[in-house]
Amino acid sequence: MYIFVGILFAMLVLMGRLVYLMIFCSEYYGKKAEDLHERERDIKAARGKILDANGVVLAANKTVCTISVIHNQIEDPEAVIAALTKELGISEEKVRARVEKVSSIERIKSNVEKETGERIRAYGLAGVKVDEDYKRYYPYDTLASKVLGFTGGDNQGIIGLEVKYDAYLQGTNGKILTLTDARGVEIENAGESRLDPVDGNHLQISLDYNIQMYAQQAAQKALEQKQADSVSIMVMNPSNGELMAMVNVPEFNLNDPFTLNYDAGNVSEEEKQNLLNGMWRNQCINDTYEPGSTFKIITTTAALEEKVVSLSDQFFCPGYITVEDRRIHCHKRTGHGAEDFTHGIMNSCNPVFIDVGLRVGPERFYDYFGSLGLLKKTGIDLPGEAATIMHAKENIGLVELATMSFGQSFQITPVQLLTTVSSIINGGNRIIPHFGVSVQKDDGTVVKRFSYGGKNQIVSKETSDTVRYLLEQVVAEGGGKNAKIAGYSIGGKTATSQTLPRSANKYISSFLGFAPVENPQVIVLVIINNPQGIYYGGTIAAPVAREIFENILPYLGIPVDEKAAAESELAE
Repeated sequence: MYIFVGILFAMLVLMGRLVYLMIFCSEYYGKKAEDLHERERDIKAARGKILDANGVVLAANKTVCTISVIHNQIEDPEAVIAALTKELGISEEKVRARVEKVSSIERIKSNVEKETGERIRAYGLAGVKVDEDYKRYYPYDTLASKVLGFTGGDNQGIIGLEVKYDAYLQGTNGKILTLTDARGVEIENAGESRLDPVDGNHLQISLDYNIQMYAQQAAQKALEQKQADSVSIMVMNPSNGELMAMVNVPEFNLNDPFTLNYDAGNVSEEEKQNLLNGMWRNQCINDTYEPGSTFKIITTTAALEEKVVSLSDQFFCPGYITVEDRRIHCHKRTGHGAEDFTHGIMNSCNPVFIDVGLRVGPERFYDYFGSLGLLKKTGIDLPGEAATIMHAKENIGLVELATMSFGQSFQITPVQLLTTVSSIINGGNRIIPHFGVSVQKDDGTVVKRFSYGGKNQIVSKETSDTVRYLLEQVVAEGGGKNAKIAGYSIGGKTATSQTLPRSANKYISSFLGFAPVENPQVIVLVIINNPQGIYYGGTIAAPVAREIFENILPYLGIPVDEKAAAESELAE
């Protein structure tokens, strides 16, 4: 009796379990069974192109292949191993390990040149799959390498604009589903189920190929002539923040980004990665420096806004000024003697600017750092922007204020300096530097147009006009005269700053200039890091800016002032 009841109970349990599996879990197990008989392979989507301001393709795609093997379909393993070893340049040991591995599909190598993939396909080897996909390709190799950035093996952005705008560029991969039998062998005549990929959208940027080339060539020449560590150049429209060029030489090859652009000798993998990280750094946005005398533009702006100085105010420079117990020298140790404020900025006289900074006072001077946007990042559309390194407000004494007044004892990024000065000379409106203009479909239809917010008035138009006038005098007759071009009104400021530690005796030479003075349409910042020999900004950086202006002003359609050109020739 008990045995019968036990058997009946066991049958009821089994029947209940069967009903549960067939009715309540049928969908789950049906999907599992389907998965066992389907093999899935990805079809990579084409990444969107990056186009310059005129539609020149700066980043595109190149057709490559992914080589895989399907273990259960291989008929002649030795032939497969021999062919893949020969064509792919991989060791026989590695190929054998993957060919003999029991798996549904094993990838041997991706990003294989199309010609190689076609040769492998021609062998006709069972179990070998050659799938076409895409690899990022940069037509101009090193052009704007630290701006454009590059992608990894999965076609996702790694640095630069490639990672910043990855969501718009990457697209959606497709899939191929193949039916197999219980052994994992594809069923003949069963066909394939295909989900087509959706290609990424194109990104149009403000960078201009021609202007970038002009700037990059000028930077490379300066790098070689001055045997400098690096040269950075930025070219921007100061009225709206559109960056037309950003150069950091030495650049690197975007089509081979994991190879150092110099011989580092034998280094460990960790050391090499650190060196690669350094090679990829965009000094214009990732690094900070003491701007030196170009910062006198900001000191001038604060003093004019506070109305503590006029152009005719008189000063006397004996070659130094004493602040509390500190004697701070002018770059001209013998002094400039008597001079008004206009000549003080033309001469880039430190004692004049220390005097003016002290008139503004520590608290108000610090406040101008905030109101002019220097205490926060610019918001440029590139990853890794560094922030200003500044004294705490309560720690700014008279000596700190004195050195800050001529651009020392704090650090900013080059892009921050360019942005702040642009915002001063454009009529007083703070702008956001940027590259991104729009996202487009392949037919040119605009999907998204980027907006960079309303402009904030940070200084008065009167101050903006006065600063432009003063900087024009610097180029016309002062320390920036090596940037002068007959027929064009150019304003600017030179700088020569010392890096830390001071004992290393390394310098940064720079020049910041804009044109035309009446209505600035282009601003250029040149920074030469650790030049050998003569290192004064007016001597070596200003001529680089002049060379760039000589190329880009006609290119941008900025007309020559014939009257000014004639007067300049007569003056000479």
